[in-house]
Amino acid sequence: MLQPFQSSGRRPWDRVTLAQFRRIRRWHEAQPASHGLERRAWEAVLTAWMMGWVGWLPALEAGACWALPLCLLGVVTPRFYVYWRYRAHAAQYMRCDWLHLLD
Repeated sequence: MLQPFQSSGRRPWDRVTLAQFRRIRRWHEAQPASHGLERRAWEAVLTAWMMGWVGWLPALEAGACWALPLCLLGVVTPRFYVYWRYRAHAAQYMRCDWLHLLD
């Protein structure tokens, strides 16, 4: 079913690189009308990712230790989202047309 990931031995959620982020963004830009909700969900994932990377240093400096787990959660949000989409696609609950871009 998801042959590209099985043939390379790599799981799609192992690490999402910046090149893969760019390919997914370009894919979403290419079909704005047909995948509007999916594009908004991906933008929310990217927003959480950026907030995690940008927010950990100010949280550490301000002594807001309660915010550090939230920043870590933001940093790993793309991995969780890709894993969730991969599992939903494999179980045929939801079609994900951009999974091939991660290989």
